Amino acid sequence: MSAPIIRTLAEIRATVARWRREGAKVAVVPTMGALHEGHLSLVRAALSRADRVIVTLFVNPKQFNSAADLAAYPRTEREDAAKLGPVGAHVLYAPNAEEIYPEGFATTVSVTGVSEGLCGAFRPGHFDGVATVVAKLFLQTGADVALFGEKDYQQLHVVKRMARDLDIPIEVVGCPTVREADGLAMSSRNVRLSEAERAVASKLPQILFATAERLAAGAPLASTLEGAKAAILTAGFREVEYLELRAEADLSPLDHLDRPARLLVAAWLGETRLIDNVEVGAARSN
Repeated sequence: MSAPIIRTLAEIRATVARWRREGAKVAVVPTMGALHEGHLSLVRAALSRADRVIVTLFVNPKQFNSAADLAAYPRTEREDAAKLGPVGAHVLYAPNAEEIYPEGFATTVSVTGVSEGLCGAFRPGHFDGVATVVAKLFLQTGADVALFGEKDYQQLHVVKRMARDLDIPIEVVGCPTVREADGLAMSSRNVRLSEAERAVASKLPQILFATAERLAAGAPLASTLEGAKAAILTAGFREVEYLELRAEADLSPLDHLDRPARLLVAAWLGETRLIDNVEVGAARSN
């Protein structure tokens, strides 16, 4: 059975109010649809933390840098609702644009610091769009806890900072990246890859994990990253936007590995932009 769909703010608030009267704890899993196993894993994690789970589906125009990219983003609402029922999601909240951005909407939520560099450098305004819509979804659903995948690691930091700074009473939880059998991070954008590109795509996590291991073993940072960028291009990617080592706690740039860190990458394969990140432990002393 498919998850029931709610489309209006009034109805989602009435539904949550009823759950509250029953004493239920509420979780939300924000998505842009085209759901895959990574999203479903977030629903399962949400069910372990709450009594009721709302999955939101809204393809947010404010976080796209290209009208063509927005138009091409997969929209599979019926299939998404069908996937959510068996895993136990209680509601799919799928508002239209007018419900999120009514006529005259004039507010933008902007998070500095953690939004700078990485994807923020290559997608101007993107994280303003993310912070604005996620703030709206937190307030509209009134959830106690929200779950996000760690694949979008910078986004996770932006959302946590936004909720903390605005005193939104919600716990933001990051969940491990879910990967295909060959290591590729699951993403709604993967469906855009041709068969040949899909074969190349699996090289990205392989290079990323191998680079993280070398860094943890004490390899020099600059030359190791340059070598990894070259390997990504040699594998068949057309551009590496960034490959950087950042502190796990606050995403500050690192010039040497002296604390828990993440190795983050964004690269173009044909017309598809792939991102990924992996943990890097502090370098072992010789």
